[in-house]
Amino acid sequence: MAGGDDDFDADLAAEWGAAMAEQVGEDEESAAGWAAKLAPAQPDVVERKAADRILSQDEVDGLLGFNPDELGLSEQSGIRAIINSALVSYERLPMLEIVFDRLVRLLTTSLRNFTSDNVEVSLDGIKSVRFGDYLNSIPLPAILSVFKAPQWDGLGLMTVDSALIYSIIDVLLGGRRGVATMKVEGRPYTTIETSLVQRMIEVVLADAEQAFRPISAVDFTLDRLETNPKFAAITRPANAAILVKLRIDMEDRGGVIQMLLPYATIEPIRDVLLQQFMGEKFGRDATWEGHLATEIWSAKAEIHAVLYEKKLPLRTILDLDVGDTLMLEVKPDDLVQLRCGDQVLTEGRMGRAGEHVAVQIAHPLRRSRTTLAAFEAAGDMRKEAS
Repeated sequence: MAGGDDDFDADLAAEWGAAMAEQVGEDEESAAGWAAKLAPAQPDVVERKAADRILSQDEVDGLLGFNPDELGLSEQSGIRAIINSALVSYERLPMLEIVFDRLVRLLTTSLRNFTSDNVEVSLDGIKSVRFGDYLNSIPLPAILSVFKAPQWDGLGLMTVDSALIYSIIDVLLGGRRGVATMKVEGRPYTTIETSLVQRMIEVVLADAEQAFRPISAVDFTLDRLETNPKFAAITRPANAAILVKLRIDMEDRGGVIQMLLPYATIEPIRDVLLQQFMGEKFGRDATWEGHLATEIWSAKAEIHAVLYEKKLPLRTILDLDVGDTLMLEVKPDDLVQLRCGDQVLTEGRMGRAGEHVAVQIAHPLRRSRTTLAAFEAAGDMRKEAS
C-alpha cells in the first residue's frame, strides 16, 4: 500500500506541476502582451513631457531676441526689443530714405569718375543702433573717418572695411582685374594707402553734402582718420544713432562703406526729416511754383503815395477846431514814400504829367531774392504764351 500511495502522490504532484507551468506561461504571455501594448506609449509620453519643459536653442534665442551673427544690429524681438525700446526707429524720419537714395545715385557717378571703372553702389539698409554696440561690431582692420557738420554742430563717423580699401588701392594703382583682393593682416596701413582712401572718403562726403542740400545746407569736413575704434568715439556708447550701409561693387571686387550719424547730430533738421513728401522733389514742385509765380505776377496791388506822416498825441487831435492849421514839415523837393500796405516799396518825387499828379521813381524797387528766379521764369512763360 505504501508503494501505491507513493506512486499516486507522485502522479498528483506531476499533474499539479504541469497545471502550474501552463498557468505561469499564460500569465507571462499576458504580461508580455500588456508590456508590448504599453511600451510604444511610454516614450511618447516622456518626449511630450520633455518638450513641455525644455526649449531649443533657437527658441531661447528668439525669446531673448539675440542674434550672435549681427551683434544687435538686426531687427530686435523678445526681451531685447523691450530693452532697446528707447531707440528711435529711423522710419519716423521718412526723408532719410530719399536723401540716401539720392546719395546712391550721386555716388555711383562720382566713384565711376574717381576710379575710371564700372562701379555699382547700392543701399543695403538704414538701421537704428546704439553707438557702443556699433563700435564693438566693427570688423578690423578698417579705416574710420570722423567728420564734422558745423551747421548742425555735430559729428559723424564713416567706416571703410578692408575689402573696399584694398579694392580701391588696386583700382587706383592699376591692379589687374580678375585677381582676388589680398587681405594683409598684422600691419598698419601705409601712408599711400591711407591717402588714397582719404581721397575716396572726401568724394563720398562731397556727395553727401549735395544729397542733403535740398533739405539743409551743410558742409561735411573731414576731421581725422583712425584705425582703432576706441579713438573714434564721437558720442556716448548708450546714445542712439542712424547707421547707413552702402555696398560698392567694382565687377569682381568691392566692399562696404558705413555712415553713422548720431541723433544729436541730425536734431537741428529733425523737423524737416519728419515731413513726408511725394516723390523725390524734396517738397518742391516746379509746376506749382510756376502757377503761383504767374498769379502773383498778374495780381493787382494798391500803392499809396505818402507825402508826409507825423504822429500826434490823441489829446492834440481831439483839441483840433475848425480853422486850425497843421504845419507839414516837408519841402517841395523832398521824396515821398510809395507803400503797399505797411511795406515801403520805394521813394519818388511828386510832379505833374499833363492834368494828372504823378510820382517819378527815384530808387529801384526791392525785389525778393528767393523768388526772383521763379518770377523771371513765370514772366518768360507769360511772354511766350502771349
